[in-house]
Amino acid sequence: MDLLSRMPFEANASVWGAVLGAARTHKNVDLGQRAARELLVLEPEKSGTHSLLANIYASVGLWEEVADTRRLMKDSKVKKEPGMSWIEVKDRVYTFIVGDRSHSMSEEIFKKLGELMDLIREEGYVPVLENDLHNVTTSEKEVLLLYHSEKLAVAFGLIATPPRAPIRVKKNLRVCIDCHTFLKFVSKVVTREIIVRDINRFHHFRDGNCSCGDYW
Repeated sequence: MDLLSRMPFEANASVWGAVLGAARTHKNVDLGQRAARELLVLEPEKSGTHSLLANIYASVGLWEEVADTRRLMKDSKVKKEPGMSWIEVKDRVYTFIVGDRSHSMSEEIFKKLGELMDLIREEGYVPVLENDLHNVTTSEKEVLLLYHSEKLAVAFGLIATPPRAPIRVKKNLRVCIDCHTFLKFVSKVVTREIIVRDINRFHHFRDGNCSCGDYW
């Protein structure tokens, strides 16, 4: 904020977007609200501002504020783009959405997810629930997080590609913090390189680490 006050020009949406992302990382509600106000003026049509602000509120248990933010988003007629992930296998592109059971191999995919969860829990994985926007029980949140589109795509990739072949997935939104943590652990237990291209950057997961240095 000190840098913003000293810049010889007005901060644009990219700058305020970085501030909002940092506020989410550090659970700074006041700063998040300030950045969101600026972004709603600069980019009123973007749903990401509402989503990130709601994530900040959820991370500190402010569920009424989460509901208010979602209501504002609805009243403003801003639509949140549904999360989707794609993976190409043998010259065919497969698309996944959260909880997707339309794939012909859904039973195998969900079974693989269960196996992966057992393996990574033994390595110390704990679901990151604080940014989930659903005001439900912990166990219900864990179930909702397990079926995010990138998890489904990676599980399918592990089934459908040769051993040790890299898994390459593209997502239309930012990878959530739980999926990011999940994929780090998976890359370690299956000894595979997992490459995810989300809306912000490439993530190269290898041996339990990510190329973004956990600042995504």
